Amino acid sequence: MILPPIDPNPEVQVADKPPIRDDTRFAAGKIAIFQYGAVAIFLFLISGFWNLQVQNPQIYDERAQQNSIKSVPILAPRGRILDREGRVIVDNHASFSLILARESLKEEHLMPIAQGLDLDYYDLLDRVRRFKSQPKYVPIVVKEELTPADLAFVDSHRDFFPEMVLIQAQRRLYPQNGMLAHVIGYTGEISEDELDSPEFANFNPGDVIGKFGIEREYNDRLMGVDGQRQVVVDNRGQVRQVLGIKPAVPGKDIQLAIDLDLQAVAELAMDGKNGAVVALDPRNGDVLAMVSRPAFDPNKFAVRIKAKDWREIADNPDHPMLNRAIQAQLAPGSTFKPFTALSALETGSIDDKFSVHCAGGISLFGHYFHCWEPKGHGTVALHAGIVHSCDVYFYTIGVKEGIDNIAFYADLAGMGHPTGIDLPHEAIGVVPSEKWKLRNYRQKWYAGETPSVAIGQGALTVTPIQLARAIGGLAMGGVWYHPHLLKNPDKPLKPDVWSLNPDNVRDVVDGMYGVVNEGGGTGGRARLPFVDVCGKTGSAQVASAALGKGSATHNLKLNAWFEAFAPCHAPEIVVVVLWEHGEEGYLAGPIAKDVLTAYFDKKKRLAQQAAIEKQALTTKMAALGNLALPTSDRQSPVSTPQPLAASPQTPTLE
Repeated sequence: MILPPIDPNPEVQVADKPPIRDDTRFAAGKIAIFQYGAVAIFLFLISGFWNLQVQNPQIYDERAQQNSIKSVPILAPRGRILDREGRVIVDNHASFSLILARESLKEEHLMPIAQGLDLDYYDLLDRVRRFKSQPKYVPIVVKEELTPADLAFVDSHRDFFPEMVLIQAQRRLYPQNGMLAHVIGYTGEISEDELDSPEFANFNPGDVIGKFGIEREYNDRLMGVDGQRQVVVDNRGQVRQVLGIKPAVPGKDIQLAIDLDLQAVAELAMDGKNGAVVALDPRNGDVLAMVSRPAFDPNKFAVRIKAKDWREIADNPDHPMLNRAIQAQLAPGSTFKPFTALSALETGSIDDKFSVHCAGGISLFGHYFHCWEPKGHGTVALHAGIVHSCDVYFYTIGVKEGIDNIAFYADLAGMGHPTGIDLPHEAIGVVPSEKWKLRNYRQKWYAGETPSVAIGQGALTVTPIQLARAIGGLAMGGVWYHPHLLKNPDKPLKPDVWSLNPDNVRDVVDGMYGVVNEGGGTGGRARLPFVDVCGKTGSAQVASAALGKGSATHNLKLNAWFEAFAPCHAPEIVVVVLWEHGEEGYLAGPIAKDVLTAYFDKKKRLAQQAAIEKQALTTKMAALGNLALPTSDRQSPVSTPQPLAASPQTPTLE
């Protein structure tokens, strides 16, 4: 029998339990934990799949699509602005703009983008932050009118900055050298203040709107409706497929009453001068030309204006942004005298034979009022008083009729009120009266204040457009149409009508005829050989005579005014000229003459052209009619005399 070996260490006791590695209960616990965890993860994945595929598949599918589909705006071009003959004044030109897609925008990219596009980083950062409250689909336009260098930067950095998106745009193209700048105005990005106003409640930050002039007045008509282009892009932002396009709806064109030929002549006549020219048709209120100088370049506003350019305009002491045609409120000087004369005649204060002796001045109410002619005009009645613009005559009749009668007829002619012209921010001027002074200064009107108003000085102020409307209505016998720039207004304002005595109107008009056409008249420089021109000069002080005496300061020189209409007794055009610090009204006469000459030369040329075309058409129709007859029915030109065609007559211009 074989015995087991003897343990050399009898002291060590053999354990009764098996080794721990053989204990299955230890492994079973870990396996159970793993199994339960796997089941939990599986259940979680199943529930997510259920939520994704069964409960809300459409929502998550749209979110997935948004990762690859982008909407790129298509900016609608604004409507064009045309002149009365359909010639283009303001057009659009194709360009590229850069927008930032906000769904992929990273703020740390703004610094290199600003550097690459020559933008101010802090302006760009501020612009991005202003859009935080807007929906994600609203893009941020960061730069318009991209240069070739800008386009090269965008193209070479698409992989680094996928938020940069190029879009095509139609930008405004305005006339050069500030032509019609104050009439047309300009466009610009909507401001925070404008967004808060009810007028722009439907607009969003970044929208481009009309800010000034016609662009502002008819913004809703000129603006179009933006379109949209949906594209598929890859993870680098590159367009792979165009899914659909919603085309933009362009804005509507508008046609102005402005005649570009007259406008160009008026602009050239005012070159180098400060002031305004207004030409209108007194028969319907059409504004044929409107100039304000100095002007500005609206093309600088077509995109975001540079700070340097804005400072240059804002710091200019001549205020180029002021539309002097509708906003310059100045004393009209002697151009107001026809209204003083008309009111004196209409109220019966004088008749056309009433005369005054002028010795160079007159004492009234303890004050000596000077005439512009120190030697005096001698004895003058109404006609000579207007022709020679005698201050003493108008001092006298002004006192006879009183301030309230003067104010009544000035108010009737539209002074002291907006004309209703379709431009924003029109000024209204001042027509003083007893009630006006009491309401504004809590003081009574003194009779000694009336003589100054009677010659167009004192507290009286008008705008050039007011004076043009006023003198046009007087020339029309008491019918004052409201001036308008739109050729065919949707809702034209009814004219103001007053039954003036035709004899009184004729007396005043005859006096204005003498101003231009008689010897000694102050407006002889506006005379035309082929049409009767009526006019009136005006030289208005901008400071008291005592203050300006001996002063060479430019700003103390007199303002030169000239008003004219033609033909005298059937007016077709009214022209008012304001030349700031032009010294004497007669010096403004040639400016009005240039505009009148352009108008009547063009009218004659068009009439001759129409007569030639009519004659050609008549000849052609006669030839066709003769060919249509059978050979046997044709009359022999030898045996049967034909009636001579009426020769075209050259129209006679009064």
